[in-house]
Amino acid sequence: MRILLVEDEAEMAIAVRAVLEREGYVVDHVASLAELHEATTIAISDLVLLDRTLSDGDGLNAIAELRRTNPGVPVIVLTARGDVPDRVAGLDAGADDYLAKPFAMEEMLARMRAVRRRPTALPLQQVQLGELVYDMANDEALVGGVRLDLPRRELRVLAALMRRRGRTVQRGALEDAVYGFDDAIQSNTLDSHVSRLRKRLAEAGAEVEIHAIRGVGYLLRRQD
Repeated sequence: MRILLVEDEAEMAIAVRAVLEREGYVVDHVASLAELHEATTIAISDLVLLDRTLSDGDGLNAIAELRRTNPGVPVIVLTARGDVPDRVAGLDAGADDYLAKPFAMEEMLARMRAVRRRPTALPLQQVQLGELVYDMANDEALVGGVRLDLPRRELRVLAALMRRRGRTVQRGALEDAVYGFDDAIQSNTLDSHVSRLRKRLAEAGAEVEIHAIRGVGYLLRRQD
């Protein structure tokens, strides 16, 4: 799951990002409305954590743009402005939730899970191929009802392949799904993740195959 964090307080951004990455999320961090606009042209996010008071304007003004570029994306506003009129303004502007600072990280994670469970935020909750099931709501893979214990980035690769099962996924799209803006990517890192994932799926009896399409990307299909 890819999170776009829009926060201009450096310490807050570092703390939130650390928690999210520990939970296995891919995090893109921007600190202004201008950077947010650029970010929406680069990658599609699964959820946005949006600070309201930014150096170049009110974060609420960005919600309409977020929804135009990524229809249905859940938006949780994080702000020190927690009075009732402010919360009402945030919800009326289209936010799915409004979390006043200071807040407990556990509550933030719980609110993220809650908005992701809403039907409008989950056009597709589960995807199955062979014996493999990917639960989009909980970001986990299962084979025969048993959860696969996969490292975070291998899980991200699998999620991207499962969303486009039976079709070739370009390397760039896979790298976008796995890495944040600030991550350094080695030329063979993606191939290493795919190789280990292929082995884990085979050992679990998932009955799926990951095929390399030379010069293009990878394709996930049911095992012949």
